[in-house]
Parts: sequence; structure tokens; C-alpha cells
Amino acid sequence: MKELLKELKLEEYGKVLKNVSLKDYTTYKVGGKAKWMIFPKNADALVELIRKLKALETPYMILGKGSNVLFSDKPYKGVIIKLDSFDSITWRGNKVTAGAGVSLIKLATMACKKGLSGLEFATGIPGTVGGAVYMNAGAYKSDMGYVVTSVKVLTPSLRIITMVNRELQFHYRTSFLKTHPGYICLEATIKLKPGKKEEIEALVRERKERRLKTQPLEFPSAGSVFRNPDGLFAGKLIEDLGYKGLSKGGAMVSEKHANFIINQKDAKAQDIKDLIEFLQEEVKEKYDIDLKVEQEFKNWE
Repeated sequence: MKELLKELKLEEYGKVLKNVSLKDYTTYKVGGKAKWMIFPKNADALVELIRKLKALETPYMILGKGSNVLFSDKPYKGVIIKLDSFDSITWRGNKVTAGAGVSLIKLATMACKKGLSGLEFATGIPGTVGGAVYMNAGAYKSDMGYVVTSVKVLTPSLRIITMVNRELQFHYRTSFLKTHPGYICLEATIKLKPGKKEEIEALVRERKERRLKTQPLEFPSAGSVFRNPDGLFAGKLIEDLGYKGLSKGGAMVSEKHANFIINQKDAKAQDIKDLIEFLQEEVKEKYDIDLKVEQEFKNWE
């Protein structure tokens, strides 16, 4: 990695940052430093950058808004790639094509203001379009799989192809992209339905008020920690065990919602991971249920 700049002129591909604290790029506000962070200026730059990184056997990963990941406290010695420049939004009637770097909340809010229904569920999800497609983000019994018609992706062989909905294998909090490492979402086309603007906006306001009352939005977190088991709620299982307010270091199980772990006070990533694993063990012992973590652990090897 010390020789990376000598081997590869990173600035040719877009903005480059060095020795970046991942605390500033994740919603948990934890994590070590990344040696390099690159913001490719377009698809061609991304393709060529990854081609060179593979040739140099340099590890890399794509990072959206960091809203569903838990980085370790140790340095990440590879390259973090941010697709912020993939920010185009094109409306055609009730369809919209949005770049992978577009804020999902921004896109959902725009749809609501246009009187288009289908993305109301996403107005409170702090991720990118690319990240939302990757993990099939959802809420209120809806998710990206219901509205995405096609996705332009970069394949592991560095070809750009278009995949349609049925090929993307959307299921609860997963997709083809998540189960096939190396495929990268570049943009997504979403189909919405015409609706009444006033009714759509009223629903969004109502849900926002509910989130403010029931979720710890005043603290850094990464949203729901665990997937809900079939027919059950992970938060209810944890709450019934009496673990609301349980702390490990600077991390705490939210007193508002037991399926949220918050960075209450200068938490370390290890504090959060320890708390997650403790809750898994306790739920397994008491209920014989394996809680699956919704967030992804990065750089823990």
C-alpha cells in the first residue's frame, strides 16, 4: 500500500482522501482509519480503477452512507470506494432512474412531492440507492424489490450489464448483489404509481412522528440490528429479557427500541460487536432462536 501512489495515479480517477477516519463515514460513528478513500468521477473511471487495484492485488470495498455496516477499530489497509459522483436522477413519467450514490431519503422525498407513491417506506432510511438495492432495504411491509424494475451493474469481470427485477432475487434484506460479491450497483430504475400528493405527504409525516417517538434518532446507530424472526419481533424478544438500557463500554441497547444499539458515548466498534453477540447468545439460550444480524461486519478478519 505504501507504493500505491507510485504504481497508480489515483487522482486520475477522481477525488482522493488519505488516512480517513471511518467514524466520519458511518452512522454508528465508529471504526478505524482507511488508508485510501477514492470517489470515482464516472463509470469508466470506476472500471479502470478496479482493474488496476485487482492487478495490484489491493483489497477494496464499496461504501455507501455507512448506514448498515460496523467497521472494526483497526485500520483498513485497502481502498474504500465511494460512488457519490453517481448522483444523476432522471424522471420519465412515473419511472425514475437514479445513480447508486443518490440519497434514498432524497429520492423518496422527491417522489412524494411529485405525487408518486411507492417509496414512502424509504423516507426514513438513511442509505444510498445502491446500498438499498444491495440489501433490499425496506420498512412498513415494503422494500426495494417491490419498486425496482432494473439495475445497471458492474460485474466481477468488469462488464456493465442490466439486470431486471426477477434476476435480482430480492428477498427479506438480501438480493443477488449481496449474495454475489463483486457485482456493483451503478444505477437503478424504479417504477412508482400516481397518487394523491396530500395523502402521500400526510402518511410520510405520520410515520416520521412515529419514528421520532419510538426510535433513538438522537444518537448514532445503524438502525435495526437484527432481522425479525418469522412471526416475531427481535426488539420484543430483547425487551422481554430486560435488556433495554444494557451497556457495554460506550454502546447501549436503546431504551426507546430494543432492536437499536446506540453509540451513547464515544463507543468503540468492539463495544457494539460485544453487545450484539451477547444479545444473540441470550436470545438463543432463552428462546432457542438464532437472531440474524442485519448489519454487515467489515474489516474484522
